[in-house]
Amino acid sequence: MDAAEAPAVLARARQGDSEAFRALVERHSQSLFRLAFRMTGNEQDAEDVVQESFLRAYRQLGRFQARADFGTWIYRIVANCSVDLLRARLTRRERPRGEWLDTAAEQSASDRPNPERLAESAEIERQVRRALDDLTALERAAFTLRHYEGRSIHEIGQILGLGTSAAKHSVFRAVRKLRIALEPLRK
Repeated sequence: MDAAEAPAVLARARQGDSEAFRALVERHSQSLFRLAFRMTGNEQDAEDVVQESFLRAYRQLGRFQARADFGTWIYRIVANCSVDLLRARLTRRERPRGEWLDTAAEQSASDRPNPERLAESAEIERQVRRALDDLTALERAAFTLRHYEGRSIHEIGQILGLGTSAAKHSVFRAVRKLRIALEPLRK
């Protein structure tokens, strides 16, 4: 489905056409999974968030404002589901089953650095994961949308239901906290 077909497919999905909704799912699922994974830090949680988000979207499709962008709308649902999951973790005092920066596992055997470098990278990965885990759910969402997804401050505000100033402030707070937490790595 290309951009020109999207409005027609969306209109059919809003009228109850399950094949049209399936086309929307196929079009957006990869980018939504990336967002959920970056926010939750875990593949299984990300899959659950995306599935829950599509279920919510399907149930609320009749209330979707056709003048809005479906991609932004579904991104907002994924961001909100991710924030809900992160807040639930905090309530249960559960730490994420993080897979944040699994770059070492993705490298081929010939590209792997020496053992000392691997140990150093693993320690850096742990510290970055800890720093990301210490952000509030809103800060992590804003940071992820800005620095991993490349979204503008205006888009972040739309997705998270914040004003532009609040979205900018959330990104700023996240970056400031990460800089402070990761300062020892610079030495």
